[in-house]
Amino acid sequence: MTTVRRAVLTLPAAPLGPDNPLPALRAPAGAGAHAVDARTLAELPRDMARGIGRAPLRSLLPAPVRDGYGRDRTPADLDTIVIENDRLRVTVLPGLGGRVHSLHHKPTGRELLYRNPVFQPAAFALNGAWFSGGIEWNIGATGHTTLSCSPLHAATVRAPDGGPMLRLWEWERLRDLPFQIDLWLPEGSDFLYVGVRIRNPHERPAPVYWWSNIAVPEDRRVLAPADTAWHHGYERGLRRVPVARTEDGIDRSYPLNSAHAADWFYDLPEGQRRWIAALDPDGGGLVQTSTDPLRGRKLFVWGTERGGRRWQEWLTEPGTPGYAEIQAGLARTQLEHLELAGDAEFSWLEAYGPLAADPATALGDDWAAARSDVEHKLAGVLPRAAVDAAYTAWRESAADTAPDEVLAAGSGWGALEVLRGGYELPGTPFPESTLGPDQEPWRELLHTGVLPAPSKSAHGAAQGAVRGAAPGTPLIAPLVASPWRDMLETAPADPTTEYHLGIAQWHAGDRAQAVRSWERGLKEAAVRWPLLYCLAVADREDGHPERAAEHFTEAFADHAGADGGPEEGAGETLAAALGREAVDALLAVGRPDRARALWQRLPEPVRQRGAFRLLDARLLIAEGRPDEARAVFDAGFEVADLREGAEILGELWARLTDELLPDAYEFRMRPS
Repeated sequence: MTTVRRAVLTLPAAPLGPDNPLPALRAPAGAGAHAVDARTLAELPRDMARGIGRAPLRSLLPAPVRDGYGRDRTPADLDTIVIENDRLRVTVLPGLGGRVHSLHHKPTGRELLYRNPVFQPAAFALNGAWFSGGIEWNIGATGHTTLSCSPLHAATVRAPDGGPMLRLWEWERLRDLPFQIDLWLPEGSDFLYVGVRIRNPHERPAPVYWWSNIAVPEDRRVLAPADTAWHHGYERGLRRVPVARTEDGIDRSYPLNSAHAADWFYDLPEGQRRWIAALDPDGGGLVQTSTDPLRGRKLFVWGTERGGRRWQEWLTEPGTPGYAEIQAGLARTQLEHLELAGDAEFSWLEAYGPLAADPATALGDDWAAARSDVEHKLAGVLPRAAVDAAYTAWRESAADTAPDEVLAAGSGWGALEVLRGGYELPGTPFPESTLGPDQEPWRELLHTGVLPAPSKSAHGAAQGAVRGAAPGTPLIAPLVASPWRDMLETAPADPTTEYHLGIAQWHAGDRAQAVRSWERGLKEAAVRWPLLYCLAVADREDGHPERAAEHFTEAFADHAGADGGPEEGAGETLAAALGREAVDALLAVGRPDRARALWQRLPEPVRQRGAFRLLDARLLIAEGRPDEARAVFDAGFEVADLREGAEILGELWARLTDELLPDAYEFRMRPS
């Protein structure tokens, strides 16, 4: 009999820490790593180019940036939900994006996934905190979802076969769409079934992105039913190449044969069954398959060069085996987005389980024979028709079924949207009881037409970031969808409303009007730094670095006050966020003297963080003190929120010496 139960997993874990309290007005910092140059774009198939150009993110709004984590790990208890039958045991982390942490096959005693032995956030999600391992569900836009380290709603539901099923659901805020993930194990099945549905309850069409990312040990061979793939590296190109052996004669279906980090998006023929497998030297391993709507398949590798190995160590514990990712998505590549019509949905079914192939064939030099053997073995253990039938049964009898026992709670944002829009979403309830302090000001705007000023007691995470701030400090968590923007435009104008109206206008692409709203709010604001910060970002984005530096500096000074620094805790978090921006802006315009003066006003614990040690090294170089900057590197530091593809450490080192960059600072992911 299949069971679904709560459990606890204890891992060495770095705490997530507080979110960045500043509004995320800019596009994701790592967006360039996933870009395609204009010449390449012009040479791609027209529908692919159209998908790549569809609705790029102008900002991360309304999601917060999550950069408060560090690298000190201590044992921590993580809530899990375990789905189990007599063949498989599946461990899910509902508080961390619904990640499948483990897929254990009982008859063979095999772990089918790469299971990270630690929880270590790193700056790979669109909004920052992300961690490696298991199966992750990515929705929103190109990259790892903003929900990577966020809780999802979770409950038991009756599965199509009458047994228990785990439902995960949330409201994805970048694209303003609800989604659900249903996981169940039919009795006696070697395969985990996963039904996924994304709904668009609005009248307007919406851009949609989905990729299921599966971490597997990297000492595998990865097979998919394709002869060519679209290769994407950190050089911003996208070109079609042979799958098994590229121009240099190296078989790239083995992750450890690649020197540098790269993506291979397999070009599956129309009508071909969708699957991807990762097999060990004995021919055994994991296979993932799906119904046809989940079209894309991909292999991601870190590469064997120093940068890729360093990232692998960074994400787990040194000395542990590395991993690669096999992935499945709605489009051919992760650079594309599909369009979902209003009042419509995308849905499909995935299956994950063990596969035993003939090692002599599946790992042999004949790619066509290897593919054929794996596909034949898959057909024997899980026929294509069985997957299609399971999808039909799920969609017709279970997808709309109301949850039974609630196991975990997500955010209140879905409840707020349902309250505003009156949406009917069978199967994924967002009751008013899930509304929390972050949503309360917006519910008041909805009911009264007035957005209240923040108070110390009224708001949780957002107001907690400015503990001790004066009333009227406009740090309510932002909302930017057009219905909320319309309400802000008709609400009584005050600094709080003008601040949020400007954020919503900025998100909509009306930058000039956003600046006007912030300038109006600034005239009457008792607490000026939030509006000054927004104006500083606008100045920088519009090509006015000198003015941006002034506004960033004013924002920091307004928060810090004339008579001393900020209090510890949340106030310190805000000082660090504003100070980092201001020092960077002053360095960009050649004012190291003012940057150093501002640096000295930061709390000492902030100055000792790795990101600020890096800022100190930059300051020392700008001040003409290279020996002292070198001493910072020699003493050692770690930038906890170093972004994917960042090359700043190598660039600074090259300004100081001709010596080889130490391994501890080698995070470069592209060829020299």
